[in-house]
Amino acid sequence: MVCEISQSFFFDAAHTLDRAIETASSKRIHGHTYNAEVFLTGQPDPATGMVIDLGLVRREVALLREQLDHHLLDEVPGLGPPTLENLCQFIFSKLLPALPALSSVRVWRVSIGDGCRVTRPL
Repeated sequence: MVCEISQSFFFDAAHTLDRAIETASSKRIHGHTYNAEVFLTGQPDPATGMVIDLGLVRREVALLREQLDHHLLDEVPGLGPPTLENLCQFIFSKLLPALPALSSVRVWRVSIGDGCRVTRPL
């Protein structure tokens, strides 16, 4: 049996974005509350019954969150243009070394109804 577990978190951050539409408001510094969820997939360990200890997941997520929460995303090293797509890929790449069972990352903004999910290829 394969199980998928997840841990969600949020962060508040500001950014600018060079876009083809809605350009005036996007080019000015503005902020969002971002919601994110990381998914880990695997077979539960027979001894522990867990795919991975969620305490470890929460610890790694907290370390990552410090890099994003209340920051100007334009200045986060390695992120690139602060799009939802790049945020998903950034979170994935930062967590994967410590969480090898990581299978996907989702980032969304409830206030405007958009989001992105990146999934590890099979």
